[in-house]
Amino acid sequence: MKIQNPFEDGHIKNYVLLYASVVVIMILFFIATTLFHDVSSVEAKVFSEDKNTLHVDKREVSLEQNSSEMRFKLLERSY
Repeated sequence: MKIQNPFEDGHIKNYVLLYASVVVIMILFFIATTLFHDVSSVEAKVFSEDKNTLHVDKREVSLEQNSSEMRFKLLERSY
């Protein structure tokens, strides 16, 4: 069985047409997204600049409470 050369058989035209059609479809999608893309106004986020109040994560508080409670009873003397 002999491998066919696509350049000799004329199949290269099909490959070029496939590549060109993919490029054309990509260009059409780009044009469609730029035409129909509506940019709505985005509200700016305003953060509180009050630095006197401390915001502590609730997970950190619960970890501190858990560590203060002893889960295991320690031995009075080590062996």
